[in-house]
Amino acid sequence: MAAVATPSSGLRRIQFLRVQDRRKPLKRLASAATKDGSATSSEAEEDKGVSVELRPAPRFPQLETSSSQPNLAPRIPRIEASSNGSNLRFDRLQPSDEEFSCEHRRAFGRFVAREALLDEELWTAAWLRAESQWEDRSDVRYVETYKRQFADQEFNALKKRCGRQHAEKCVCIVAIRKDEKNVKRTVLKSIVGTLDLSVRQLLCGETFPGECLKPPASSNFYRADQPRYAYVANLCVAKHARRQGIATNMLLLAIDAAVSYGTHRIFVHVHKNNTGAQKLYDRIGFQMVKKAVPHLLADDKHLLCLKVKSDSSS
Repeated sequence: MAAVATPSSGLRRIQFLRVQDRRKPLKRLASAATKDGSATSSEAEEDKGVSVELRPAPRFPQLETSSSQPNLAPRIPRIEASSNGSNLRFDRLQPSDEEFSCEHRRAFGRFVAREALLDEELWTAAWLRAESQWEDRSDVRYVETYKRQFADQEFNALKKRCGRQHAEKCVCIVAIRKDEKNVKRTVLKSIVGTLDLSVRQLLCGETFPGECLKPPASSNFYRADQPRYAYVANLCVAKHARRQGIATNMLLLAIDAAVSYGTHRIFVHVHKNNTGAQKLYDRIGFQMVKKAVPHLLADDKHLLCLKVKSDSSS
């Protein structure tokens, strides 16, 4: 006869919890506050609907326009955080002129042109270039997103160019509103113009930049005996601040800086249809490089050059 073991009286019976059917929608008990301030749960409200608490999505930097600005004011972005992880402070106030000692500085009217010294100034310069790049393309969908991407990329490239310590030197020049008594502005709202000045070397056999379409591999090496030249690029002025001599004075400061770096030829490319820029360069003394015309037919551009006499020859 077989013996069957029975459960010991000391063993506890396990109760299985009833699992709610997953096919049913989730329900959330609504809490009602009583008069004495305590909270009670009401199951009667369950069937009226499902209350789901969604966590807010992360807020990305937004481009907004201050309502206090007039219609012609620049669309300066109000940014809460930097997407590239840098320590940019977009609420930073523009420092006074006494806080900086600039090697190159030019005051004119209500503005001052000088070298950009702060990361916030470099980012604002990049944003002005984005505004200029997309100025006549407001009908493009998501244009604000494209401008922000362009500004971020240009800012990173600008920081890299200006941080070089080798043969090629790059300086970002900005035009800033002068200090006013009892008026405080952020860096974003102070800068109204910008340009880049680069000091480079011609490749072996070149008489102007880009003459050698297929330069030899040895031309990539630095040679101190190669002629140096200055190159101006990315000249732009905020739309609301034009016709006030800002571009002219930034160019004059760039020419002075180029001469101080030991160069006496300044080059710049200009589009054939940009008659306003052509007149600006012509007033300062730039002339077309005729030998470069065949090289730039496909790009619809002209190469201009300004030759500056040294003090010893004058």
